[in-house]
Amino acid sequence: MIKAVSIDDLRRRASKRIPRMIFDFLDGGAGNESGLRRNREALDDLRFIPRALVDVDTIDTQCRFLGRQWAMPFGVAPIGMSGMVWPGAEIAMARAAAFANIPYTLSTAGTTSLERLKEASPDNAWFQLYYARDPAVADDLVARADNAGYDVLMVTVDVPRPARRLRDITNNFGLPFRPSLRLALDVASRPQWSLATLRNGMPRLETIAPYAPKGSGAQSLAAHMSSQSTGRLDWEHLKRLRDRWPRHLIAKGIMSPEDAERAKAIGLDAIAISNHGGRQLEGCIATIEALPAIRAATGPDYPIVFDGGVRSGEHIAKALAAGASFVLAGRAFLYGIAAHGPENANVTIDLLQEELMATMAQLGAPTLADIRPEHLFKNASAL
Repeated sequence: MIKAVSIDDLRRRASKRIPRMIFDFLDGGAGNESGLRRNREALDDLRFIPRALVDVDTIDTQCRFLGRQWAMPFGVAPIGMSGMVWPGAEIAMARAAAFANIPYTLSTAGTTSLERLKEASPDNAWFQLYYARDPAVADDLVARADNAGYDVLMVTVDVPRPARRLRDITNNFGLPFRPSLRLALDVASRPQWSLATLRNGMPRLETIAPYAPKGSGAQSLAAHMSSQSTGRLDWEHLKRLRDRWPRHLIAKGIMSPEDAERAKAIGLDAIAISNHGGRQLEGCIATIEALPAIRAATGPDYPIVFDGGVRSGEHIAKALAAGASFVLAGRAFLYGIAAHGPENANVTIDLLQEELMATMAQLGAPTLADIRPEHLFKNASAL
């Protein structure tokens, strides 16, 4: 049984098992990556005030969110092209999440079709939607998610156009991989990843494959995905999507109290505070910095998902104490798969649960409801 020391340890191991270009795609952010670092540092800077003499012999991490009982207050955020990090990553992670009873979110840019993913995880899968430029494509993606039976549709609202990610630009990153001596040496130095990729074939963007020209390869699919990215998504589109989607709808990428209030007003079931993991706007505030004002604007009971910089169970507890209803992490789970393979997809889940339970015990919080704003030191920089 694989046990991890920390997410940072998984990250180090991942960097030694997958090609540098792939690791940089997973690990990197926009520009010089100050925004990426800020998400993590702002969480680290928050400090706890623990309560003593509380019976914490039994710790309960169960939570209720969007009408479901979950074993833990966190889930897997959508990450595009996860199958490039390791073949089979999406299916493996979805199954591990289902076994642990936490949600897994498939990206529109996933390398597994939304139908196949739902079959692998019938009860715990969510679908993340990039709203396509072509209305027919956008409508069909929503219809497919509906027909497949997804309970939660998470529409991303913070990608008006592709960002400048300097590591990807430096590496000439793209699908399919562009042959070069540097790439050949990089791939040759990672034999386990190379053999797994050879056995499974080059990953494709399977969910969007039906909308590309017939016979499109990986490069054409990637180009088609980019061409469908749109800066036209606005509140009217979101209202129509709310009218169209019959179940839970979340807007991911909300960072201002005004946008949060508006999303609530048009009937969204929840919002996700997210800056795309620091991958879009380098100068954006940290997500934990945005959380308190958004919670104040939306009221105490409106469901808020927190995403950005989560690398430990302590971070999860901090987000909950600051007002989050539920927490998503992305890179942390793929670090685990890259480090130890899809057969050990549970490693990050187990680690975060163990860390969260230890944190709750130290705080004097035997249940999630016992994690309160009073546990945070109010002079901490993010508050």
